[in-house]
Amino acid sequence: MSTAELQKKIITAARKATPSAAVPYAFEKRIIARIKSEAIVDIWTIWSARLWRAAGPCVAIMLAMSLWAVFSNNRRTSAENLAADLEQAVLAPFASLRDSSW
Repeated sequence: MSTAELQKKIITAARKATPSAAVPYAFEKRIIARIKSEAIVDIWTIWSARLWRAAGPCVAIMLAMSLWAVFSNNRRTSAENLAADLEQAVLAPFASLRDSSW
């Protein structure tokens, strides 16, 4: 049975049925009004509110890490030490290749 035939049968059955006195007057209008009165969930509003709430802790963490970096005791005084550390960090994955033979 196709959906069009099913829809026709349901509509004919509904038209033949007499309305019951148990259904209150304007019941369908009240239901439709209640459906329309419910707030529509806007996902972008929720997302932006969460991001604004997260901005405060992120700023606090950034400030704490900045203060830690400024007042840290192990400061590098020489640019050569920093360059050597950078070179060692970049070439560290290749150190194991140097020792192994193919």
